[in-house]
Amino acid sequence: MRRQVWIVGLLFTAILSSKAQDTIMPLWPKDKIPNRIASEEKEVEILKGALLIGKVQEPAVEVYLPAKSNATGEAVLVFPGGGYSILAYDKEGTDIAKFLNGKGIAGIVVKYRLPSDTSQKEKHNVPLIDAQRALRLVRSKAADFRIKSDKIGIIGFSAGGHLASTLGTHFNDKVYDPIDTVDSLSARPDFMALGYPVITFGEASTHKGSQYNLLGENPSAEMVNYFSNEKQVTEDTPPTFLFHAIDDEGVPVENSLVFLKALKDRGVAATLHVYPKGGHGFSLARTDPHLRGWTERMFEWINSLE
Repeated sequence: MRRQVWIVGLLFTAILSSKAQDTIMPLWPKDKIPNRIASEEKEVEILKGALLIGKVQEPAVEVYLPAKSNATGEAVLVFPGGGYSILAYDKEGTDIAKFLNGKGIAGIVVKYRLPSDTSQKEKHNVPLIDAQRALRLVRSKAADFRIKSDKIGIIGFSAGGHLASTLGTHFNDKVYDPIDTVDSLSARPDFMALGYPVITFGEASTHKGSQYNLLGENPSAEMVNYFSNEKQVTEDTPPTFLFHAIDDEGVPVENSLVFLKALKDRGVAATLHVYPKGGHGFSLARTDPHLRGWTERMFEWINSLE
């Protein structure tokens, strides 16, 4: 009897382990990662009160699904910030995904590659390459994840907000050669939310660290313009929800303001919530009864979309 119990317990543990591993999916086949250069560079994880990940070598998505009975059919890909230097992986990644699950929304954290002169060519395109692939990959798995292929949104924070807005304005740009049928799908998000995002480059209000890490020391005017996403908005840019604090000294609120104006000028539905206090990097802001309201405002906004 004890042996039977032990075998059942072992099988149960194996099943749980298998399911846990299935939640992490590589974006690319290992030998087909675009723009990759073979090098000795290794991924690093740092615990400083939060999980920080740097020098990502094998990009992936980590999938969190709500219970089937609670699922709305919507999904949101989450792009953590970190100045294109590191990823604030739990604070602006897995914590957000789990919080989305509480509203019945699938939360999918994107562990995207950070620009590197050592392990990449054309490093400025690499985050966008991974972002496009992540959206396409999730869309290809819609049935498996019990989500609707036309209800897949994105959310990004700080530099992750820059990447999200880059995806929202450059989803049709060909930045890599297709490798399989996944790449035949649209990379356009159906909606996007941007938290204290870096938007503009080459201006006093930009985040210099993000611009330097993505574009290098002396980028061309053309490249600066291309990644100044307020200049890249079109009528096809997805509906957008923005939130920012006025006292943000890291990424000034002007970033959200210029993006809002660009969206308005092109007839794209947009909402902006500006808070008097909060600084930069407040994430869920669960200890601030006013600031944490951005989450409910976002859920209300998602529900209002057709």
